Amino acid sequence: MWRYACGIAVIAGLLSLPGSAQTPAAGNDAERDAARAAQGYAPVRLWERPDVRATRVEIKPMGVRAVHQHDDVKFHLFIPLTGKLQVTIGSDKPVDAPVGEAFYIKGGTPHGFRNLGSTPAMVMEIFVKNGSTASLDAAGALAAALQASPSRTVSDVR
Repeated sequence: MWRYACGIAVIAGLLSLPGSAQTPAAGNDAERDAARAAQGYAPVRLWERPDVRATRVEIKPMGVRAVHQHDDVKFHLFIPLTGKLQVTIGSDKPVDAPVGEAFYIKGGTPHGFRNLGSTPAMVMEIFVKNGSTASLDAAGALAAALQASPSRTVSDVR
């Protein structure tokens, strides 16, 4: 729960960066959406600003987001919200991605993920775009702190 709360704090902090008002996502591309559905995932763009983009991704049971990369961003945070997920970053072997743990991924780094569970999983991705004034070091430090923080339950904070 503590990691989940810290993850939400990171999201809120990144979304509060200076910039323009929220803008709607571009129109749907039926072919792209069909390919995503075939792999078992569905992204929903929540926030689009000149410097930051936030996307929630639902992954069906056993769904896969094939290895891909984002060349238009400095970095992004991959934060599992629900489910039993596994993430692959760069040439590393796949690792479990516990709920609330933030994964820091530099722009241009190949990565992918899969839902190993029998129920849908949800991920929040926060992208800090090239040219943004957001600090790469500060966000990386936040992600590292989240990873290093001990897991806590609700009873731990009462």
